[in-house]
Amino acid sequence: MRQKAIYIGSIIVALFAGIIGTVAVIYYIPKESATTDLVYNDKKNVTIEESDTIQSAISKVYDAVYVIESYRGNTLVGTGTGFAYKKDDNSGYIVTNQHVVENATAVRVINADGEEIEAKVLGTDVYADIAVLAIDATAVKQVAILGDSTESQLGDTVFTVGSPMGSDYRGTVTKGILSGKDRTVTVTLSTGDDFMMELLQTDAAINPGNSGGPLVNMNGEVIGMNSLKLVKDEIEGMGFAIPIEIVESELDALEKGEEIQRPVVGIETVDVSNTYTLLRNRIRLEREFDQGIVIVNVEQDTPAESAGLKSGDVIVAVDGTEIKDAAHFKYLIYKAGMGNTVTVEYYRGNDKHEATIKLTKSL
Repeated sequence: MRQKAIYIGSIIVALFAGIIGTVAVIYYIPKESATTDLVYNDKKNVTIEESDTIQSAISKVYDAVYVIESYRGNTLVGTGTGFAYKKDDNSGYIVTNQHVVENATAVRVINADGEEIEAKVLGTDVYADIAVLAIDATAVKQVAILGDSTESQLGDTVFTVGSPMGSDYRGTVTKGILSGKDRTVTVTLSTGDDFMMELLQTDAAINPGNSGGPLVNMNGEVIGMNSLKLVKDEIEGMGFAIPIEIVESELDALEKGEEIQRPVVGIETVDVSNTYTLLRNRIRLEREFDQGIVIVNVEQDTPAESAGLKSGDVIVAVDGTEIKDAAHFKYLIYKAGMGNTVTVEYYRGNDKHEATIKLTKSL
């Protein structure tokens, strides 16, 4: 009994001591210490500022961009993008890709406000993939500023404005960098010919419907016209644009509906790797070539005939640049331009020769 009383007494003493200790903490510890303990619960006001916005650059081009709709009869057969680059008292002029309006019987454009406007195709160039359209001048809200792609550097921030997947997504802006310059890409034209184009490369998202839209720098200046994207499972973010200098070089002629004059050499060729076609034309090469083109026919009264080229000759270089294939050869000849002279290196049998060709005839 005595032990039980001692046990109960100990419990009462312990409770009393705890109460006294709690009261002492509340009344005798300085309030400053309690405040210090609560500092981790303080809320701070943070202001976030956007330092790399491209809003100012977008505003310089946004209203100059149009959705391009191509029709055959009353059927919509294709969409793309274009941008106004010029305006006079009567008309506004829009540039886009040739493949966007190819074989169209009617073309309509849609501006940033959703207004539909009838457009007229003034001229096209299948090789450069450029087309010029005209609309009523009153329908032009803004004219894009054309810049200079040669001043752009790798890594520069660029953006596009376009209509991926059609008019539902018109005015879509995507941003990236300039990933490459002077890229040569071989494309198959609607004519069935392969042709090599010199393009700018960007990782800004380019999708079906962006073709013909502007590639723009941070000053709001158009430095290229979006043309194509490499589409493979193992490839991501490789879009290409025609340098604006190439576009500008054709605008005057296309506005007038004139054909772009390009030189013709006057030869029918095949790649050295195309063994079947060589056998069919009864051409046997006396040595192996890693690359180059073989002449299978020379047309009469052409620069090639005047230069002494013959069937069976293997052209390996133009002005010191080694030829990869027929598309590359055509690209170099077109780049040289009308009225200029090029030197071709070729093999006849095992002997290497040079020939000077004056590029005077046009397609």
